[in-house]
Amino acid sequence: MDILKLTHPITVRVAALVDQKELEALQWRASLNNPGDRNALLANPDAIELPLQQIEAGGVFIAEVSGAIKGFAAILTREDGDSELDALFVEPDSWRQGIGRVLVEHCCVAAKAAGASAIHVVGNPHAESFYCACEFKPFGTEQTRFGVGLLMRRDLR
Repeated sequence: MDILKLTHPITVRVAALVDQKELEALQWRASLNNPGDRNALLANPDAIELPLQQIEAGGVFIAEVSGAIKGFAAILTREDGDSELDALFVEPDSWRQGIGRVLVEHCCVAAKAAGASAIHVVGNPHAESFYCACEFKPFGTEQTRFGVGLLMRRDLR
């Protein structure tokens, strides 16, 4: 995957409670920009919510370029001790600039530091090549609220 060079570095920080509404708005923009998701999301507006508890737990990370929020990701601890990449969204005008990859790498480092041996994701099929480029391996599918999701895993050892 070719990554366009940004003129300014991508920085990652932990989200604060005051970021919640801005991150949810970013998630809407990113999700609605995918034609395959648009109708289902418009029919289910409750599907986009970033719980304050998730932000308070410290597992939501924001990517910024020149102080502007360009994307975010969230991880959760699974019952088996591994981590789940629970969210990954990038501003549509910033796609293919390395922001998603930086967020994935940051989440992997955070998950490993928390003791996880792997990070999992239920990926949208249109994002399969992105996740594979980020070293996730598909191992099955799962029915989600909006269709089939790809079960993918990345070893952190």
